[in-house]
Amino acid sequence: MTHSGQRKLFGTDGIRGQANVVPMTPELALRLGRAVTLVARRGQQRPPRIVIGKDTRLSGYMLETAMASGICAMGGQVLLCGPIPTPAVANITHSMRADAGVVISASHNPFDDNGIKLFGPDGFKLPDSEELEIEKLLSNACLDVGATGKLIGQAKRIDDAAGRYVVYAKNTFPSHLSLDGIGVIIDAANGAGYKVAPTVFAELGATVHSHGIKPNGTNINKACGALHPEHVAREVLRHGAHIGVALDGDADRVIIVDERGQIVDGDAIMALCAARMLKNDRLPKRTIVATIMSNLGLDRAIAAMGGSVHRTPVGDRYVVEAMRKHGYSFGGEQSGHLVFLDYGTTGDGLITALQVLATIVEEARPLSELCHIMQRVPQVLKSVKLPSRRPLDEMPRLGKAILDAEQELGDGGRVIVRWSGTEPKLRVMVEGPDPTHIENLVGGMIAAANADLDNASP
Repeated sequence: MTHSGQRKLFGTDGIRGQANVVPMTPELALRLGRAVTLVARRGQQRPPRIVIGKDTRLSGYMLETAMASGICAMGGQVLLCGPIPTPAVANITHSMRADAGVVISASHNPFDDNGIKLFGPDGFKLPDSEELEIEKLLSNACLDVGATGKLIGQAKRIDDAAGRYVVYAKNTFPSHLSLDGIGVIIDAANGAGYKVAPTVFAELGATVHSHGIKPNGTNINKACGALHPEHVAREVLRHGAHIGVALDGDADRVIIVDERGQIVDGDAIMALCAARMLKNDRLPKRTIVATIMSNLGLDRAIAAMGGSVHRTPVGDRYVVEAMRKHGYSFGGEQSGHLVFLDYGTTGDGLITALQVLATIVEEARPLSELCHIMQRVPQVLKSVKLPSRRPLDEMPRLGKAILDAEQELGDGGRVIVRWSGTEPKLRVMVEGPDPTHIENLVGGMIAAANADLDNASP
């Protein structure tokens, strides 16, 4: 199904904004609930069943109630999961044969933001075309006519939603291995993984020290979790643990810390997991999928193992789309958003950590040593807020600066310039052998972008 036009509400990861401020209002959530139900009901006689999960934000109650109300108003049945990770909602939507899944979360954003992500019955995020269709429905009068009488829907709570996910996550860890004697520091960011994450590691035998597991509605991501892995790093050293695991607010992303307290980014984790999958002949077409932002060192490491890297635009949804289209099974983002299609349909911080732990146990080597598999190319990434947002092809000075930089670097580096998908920021990334030189190239491109906007006609 294809549609012309651009999505205005949906960004690279659903709808997101400050809670109770347009567009992230209960009014929108209610209407969105109506629209999702209408789309989910097509082609079937029974009332659609829609799963709703959320993280621990104060505004989650408000948006969850509004969304459920919209679904019931159109005759849908709501299955409420409470606070659980985004990948848990995807998994439960698919395993319970529901028609759609809804996650109310703003991921790593501050507590006063919130967002809504949608999943299809297969547990995958909806493609752009379907999000656009739902967006168009929001202003359609057909949403104003709902169910009446016995046809009005109802909401029920899935009491064991967290337990279902714990069992599912544990089953992704090799059955012949154990985490006995392995020390794990977990920081759940006071977010959606606060209950399930410590449980999964402990039930597999690990010695677990937990942090960020006391959510109060306003402390999600606050000086904790994937945004502040320095806390986990400190605790790893203090307890002599084997690994630190820092989740983001909805637990679909993870930052890993090795036994020396050093942060291991998503690219190194991808190289590590790809090496294990190649060794076990479990990597289809010997290819992993990464976005344009992943380090050039990843390509070189995978090539040295006899594999290759398929690049996509930024956003885990595009990584997954490429995997499904081309028959690949593993990919992710530098930010720690990794997807193992053998186990799940979307990024999963816990499953990623379990795959790393399986490698540590199998190889009987420390993580710091295992990560030598990849050597990073120096990279400078800067995000700058600019006074207005213009298409890049309408910014000639920036275009010339990009071309000049690419010619200077040749095969020894890369240049990526793009607008953020979720914020009014220009992101400039340059890789190359000389850190000072690439820093200067980034500065030159930012200056060129400012000059383009200063000289633009009103």
